Amino acid sequence: MKFGPASPAEAIGGVTVHTLRQGSLVLKKGTTIGPAEVEALNKAGAAEVVVVRLEEGDVSEDEAAASIAQAVTGEGIIAERAFTGRANLFAGRAGVLVVDRAAVDRINGIDEAITFATLSAFKPVVEGEMVATVKLIPFGVEAKLRDAAVKAAGHGALRIAPYVIKRVGVVSTLLPGLSPKVVEKTLRVTSERLAPAGATIIGERRVPHDEAELAAAVKELLGLGAELVIVFGASAIADRRDVIPAAITRIGGAVEHFGMPVDPGNLLLIGNANGVPVLGAPGCARSPVENGFDWVLMRLLAGLKVTRAELTGMGVGGLLMEIVTRPQPRAKPEAEDSRNVTAIILAAGRSTRMGGPNKLLAELDGKKLVRIATEQALASKASEVVVVTGHQAELVEQALEGLKVRFVRNPDFAGGLASSVKAGIAAVPENADGAVICLGDMPLIDAHLIDRLIETFAPDRGNLIAVPVADGRRGNPVLWSRRFFKELMTLDGDIGARHLIAKHAEAVAEVPVEGSGAFLDIDTPQALEAARRS
Repeated sequence: MKFGPASPAEAIGGVTVHTLRQGSLVLKKGTTIGPAEVEALNKAGAAEVVVVRLEEGDVSEDEAAASIAQAVTGEGIIAERAFTGRANLFAGRAGVLVVDRAAVDRINGIDEAITFATLSAFKPVVEGEMVATVKLIPFGVEAKLRDAAVKAAGHGALRIAPYVIKRVGVVSTLLPGLSPKVVEKTLRVTSERLAPAGATIIGERRVPHDEAELAAAVKELLGLGAELVIVFGASAIADRRDVIPAAITRIGGAVEHFGMPVDPGNLLLIGNANGVPVLGAPGCARSPVENGFDWVLMRLLAGLKVTRAELTGMGVGGLLMEIVTRPQPRAKPEAEDSRNVTAIILAAGRSTRMGGPNKLLAELDGKKLVRIATEQALASKASEVVVVTGHQAELVEQALEGLKVRFVRNPDFAGGLASSVKAGIAAVPENADGAVICLGDMPLIDAHLIDRLIETFAPDRGNLIAVPVADGRRGNPVLWSRRFFKELMTLDGDIGARHLIAKHAEAVAEVPVEGSGAFLDIDTPQALEAARRS
């Protein structure tokens, strides 16, 4: 292949290497020079143009890309027409992408002119999704290199394994303390995971966390025609002799592998019974966030065997995310009564909905609202109370005279609630494990509720956000682990942190409450009068 500058007349038959702009002329890269282009170049006063010409034994970039794309195409793959040296490949059906990595490496090793890139092996894909691309770097390549790449592809380096398992059974084992809501959420999340594969839950059983009871439930689901059984244990699998693996062997099944180097997902178990896969799900499988369970589940739904070697090979790239619910560092948990939690009272707002007066200085039973909230925080197990002031700061601080609190002024209080949250979080001592954020206009929040939040807060058990709940509604105050302080410091405007609670659902511990105390904030004169009458 010849490459270099040429006069317009000498460039006939060549292909432009760069886009040429001269005067009103724009000659795009990849244009084949003919008589019309020569005339335009001469008219624009272009003395030369850089072109490439194929020589005997060369093939064009499009021809080479198309040939290689066809060679790598296996079942369920569609190759698009090559253009500008690129041929894209798409999934012709939903399923799991199977990649012959050795073939991909062989193709890319032929010559620097030939490149072949794919999505990650075993990635679940939908019909029409782009899964790979062949790209030729120069405008042409020697035919022998193209032929070598085609040969290196073997019998199709890519294919889509369609989903074949459609009937799934689910067993949840139960222990005291496992909320029915957790089981219901797990079923919902599992159904959503199965949906892209066209699979559904044909039967669901809830049994005590007992070997015999579990074995009977798994056997029953197999009898109903389940092609895959997933077991969600109330307690994590700790050993091959634990309840879930023991139940599998009890019905004549076998444990194929326990554990995987993917985090989250370490405690996954793969077994089989009567030729049907049985999965012992890790705890992270209750969350919709991608984890190691997904990697195995989708392969099994596509009828792909997951071998021990494949599992142990998942370590590189297997650290999927920081797991906020994991104790950090892995040290001996402190005694429950030694939790160091700072209470933050937000008392900087302008009370705009009150129509003028500062609601925090309004009185209820002879006490100002902000003093009621602050005294309850002081009476709780919180190690320190920080009060964030802003609007009418001097008056608010006077209302709290004599109380053992630390004041922090928020100069940006007019910007909204987020600025006060950030001012309070910034003032939390470095030795504090967390902070409970209280609103100064919620007079029915008492020390007992704050204590229950602190008691529920258990970093060693993954309880990193404690929230009061009544009738499915989440209220205030909310206790946050220090691990979320950086995210709280990113809040903006007049909104709180509800979206962070939703984002970190696996870290949330709900504290059941009665009455309206966790939901009643005094925002309007009508609300104040209602509180006075109650």
